[in-house]
Amino acid sequence: MISLIFIILMLAVFGKMFGLAIKMTWGIVKVVFSLVFLPIFLIALVVAGLLYVALPILVVIGIIAFISSATAKA
Repeated sequence: MISLIFIILMLAVFGKMFGLAIKMTWGIVKVVFSLVFLPIFLIALVVAGLLYVALPILVVIGIIAFISSATAKA
């Protein structure tokens, strides 16, 4: 009986730790994509001659960043 209670509590604790690990990993992935892969992607588009595609993407991201920073201060 004690073993069953131990197993249930162990699964509860490690389940919560697993959920926290997934949330932290998702946050790290978002930061890495926004700081590393997005600029590399935009530079690759410009080098490939797709400036007409890269520029609107950059403008949209800039507007979103501007609006989100303006609402965060309010």
